[in-house]
Amino acid sequence: MTTIKDVANLAGVSVATVSRVINDRGYVHADTRKKVEEAVKALHFSPNEVARSLYTRKSKLIGLLLPDIANPYFPQLARGVEDRMQEQDYRLIFGNSDEDEGKEQDYIQTFIQNNVVGVISSTNYPHSSIYEKLKIPVVFLDRTSLDRPSVYADGREGGRLAAKEIIKRGSKRITVMQGPSHIRPAQDRFEGAIEVIRQAGLNHEVIQTTSFSFNEAGVWAEELFRKFPDTDGVIASNDIAAMAVLHEAYRIGRNVPIDVQVIGFDDIPMSGLLSPALSTIRQPAYEMGREAAGLLIQLVEQNNMENKNIQLPVSFIERGTTRKVRNDG
Repeated sequence: MTTIKDVANLAGVSVATVSRVINDRGYVHADTRKKVEEAVKALHFSPNEVARSLYTRKSKLIGLLLPDIANPYFPQLARGVEDRMQEQDYRLIFGNSDEDEGKEQDYIQTFIQNNVVGVISSTNYPHSSIYEKLKIPVVFLDRTSLDRPSVYADGREGGRLAAKEIIKRGSKRITVMQGPSHIRPAQDRFEGAIEVIRQAGLNHEVIQTTSFSFNEAGVWAEELFRKFPDTDGVIASNDIAAMAVLHEAYRIGRNVPIDVQVIGFDDIPMSGLLSPALSTIRQPAYEMGREAAGLLIQLVEQNNMENKNIQLPVSFIERGTTRKVRNDG
């Protein structure tokens, strides 16, 4: 592995001079700087970001914490963050908490030990004391907080849209899958859906879920049809839960969308590849990631900001798990 000493030897200068060039710190003659830069390029030398940050007291490292990398929705967020960060020459350290608060706190400590200058977190625990103690900027992504900058989609409107569309297409005995009670966006979706169902004068049932992961989605889907066998419309807490409902409906002989309609939430890439393809509420995940990265960069670089809370719009994506709207005109 190439070291800073190898660069110094090739350029015919001291290690200290190479360090000054790499870290852009202190005077170096233009001809000498050119020799060092050519040596760096020739040897494909990549200075360790953590070591450089300890020298300059300012790194270009950002910590990104996601709750469940197995859920295809979260890599979409991450890609948006990464692309925006790379445009500004920032780099990411990634942590996957598995929706576990202890593991999340361990990753935050790891970020701090690696001298990150900011954190983007899709935390399930926005009110955890560990965030209150951080001395660096934090942006919550796909999560909301009253006292922290946040980027999120309009979950309440998403819930309303799902309910309006499933009612418009003829469902009258609707079951709503309520997402984790401690995650505000999940409750926004739930409350928006219930609001519209009640306004329509329809009864509804509720299946309470405790996470957005694959692990228990099948169990909740089984519970739904066992408790409410006459359900003719399901508004799922996310696309993963919706997929589990589709699988269970097929297993017990319920035709989708003739017997039961299903609407998901997120619009993860595989939603369009199912058979039937999943009707869902689209969250602009990639765009949300980019917005969160841009917001954090402004905080790190102490630029003036007009808005520390960014809400992005959602939309209904019509596919095969909902019926076509009848047009009698």
